[in-house]
Amino acid sequence: MTTVTPATGMPQRLPAAVTQSRPLVIGLDVATGASGVAGEGWTDHVRTTASSTHARLQYQLDGLASFYRNAEYVVIEGAAYSKNNNGADSLAGLRWMVRMDLWRRRIPYVVITPTKRITYATGSTVHKDEHGARLRGTALKGLVRTAVEERYGIRTEGVCRYDEADAYVLLAMGLHHLGHPLAEVPAKNARGLAGCDWTGFDKAVAR
Repeated sequence: MTTVTPATGMPQRLPAAVTQSRPLVIGLDVATGASGVAGEGWTDHVRTTASSTHARLQYQLDGLASFYRNAEYVVIEGAAYSKNNNGADSLAGLRWMVRMDLWRRRIPYVVITPTKRITYATGSTVHKDEHGARLRGTALKGLVRTAVEERYGIRTEGVCRYDEADAYVLLAMGLHHLGHPLAEVPAKNARGLAGCDWTGFDKAVAR
């Protein structure tokens, strides 16, 4: 669960007049074991250790729906197609279950790739350690988590801290696209918004 750090020393937030009109957007980092969830000013997660695939999927779908059922827009992390993960079939299935549920509820959603999310959070997808080795996995997730704390004052804790931080970036991307950025974002970071399929969002705004 999120903790909010004091404003002292943090990047300047946007005026209250802007925040009052922000739509209700939810960010989802969907996974079969632990999913990150975020809304403006908070994060949470849905976590299950059920042994049955069916039970895990149903638990995740029910838990995630409890967060987004009243949302106006939802931003979901999509697949990293360069990876060959174990359990990819069930994860893809869960992502489509969530998307179908959103469709039935007539809640507009967008799917963002991990690369776009990392770019928006950190300004780049290539980060190296002091030896010049490219950072991956937990080290890269740590950079995203730190970026969320530094830019938005949101410090995620616990076993799902990286999932929650990822979800917060997705939330921020959705709000930024809708014209309600949570904080000032450098141009190199804002590049992450380009190339995403915002069709569902844009059609909903035009209604």
